[in-house]
Amino acid sequence: MLGLMGEYQHNIDKKGRMFVPAKLRDALGGTVVISKSLDFKPCLFIYSAEEWDKLVSKINNQPYIKVAKLQRHLFSGATEVEYDSQGRVLLPAVLREYAHLKESEQAVIIGASNRVEIWNTEEWEKVTGEINEENIEQALLDCEI
Repeated sequence: MLGLMGEYQHNIDKKGRMFVPAKLRDALGGTVVISKSLDFKPCLFIYSAEEWDKLVSKINNQPYIKVAKLQRHLFSGATEVEYDSQGRVLLPAVLREYAHLKESEQAVIIGASNRVEIWNTEEWEKVTGEINEENIEQALLDCEI
């Protein structure tokens, strides 16, 4: 798999639905899981069923005391969804609130390797403003790439 990639902008409609670009839908598959972000940033993650299962397995193989807070954060808002006939997913109100996503406003949807992320436009601008040469260099060193 090449990995999920790209940046797109789409509106969230009055019913809380958001269009997922065809390239991302095709890579994710028909049933996906939408959850709060793992890094506690105000955004949503969309995982394919396969990637979600991998993540759940990794978390559940850790001692409870180490992952209890993470489990509460991640699983309390997670939801399994399918695309409607127009390629949209319903973003539950609790998740829209978490990610500062408002109905009838534009949001940013990005491919991020093994997941898709949905961002409030202002929050996305803050995050991309934090990316600089030093951050990238340190990430490369940390990952031994």
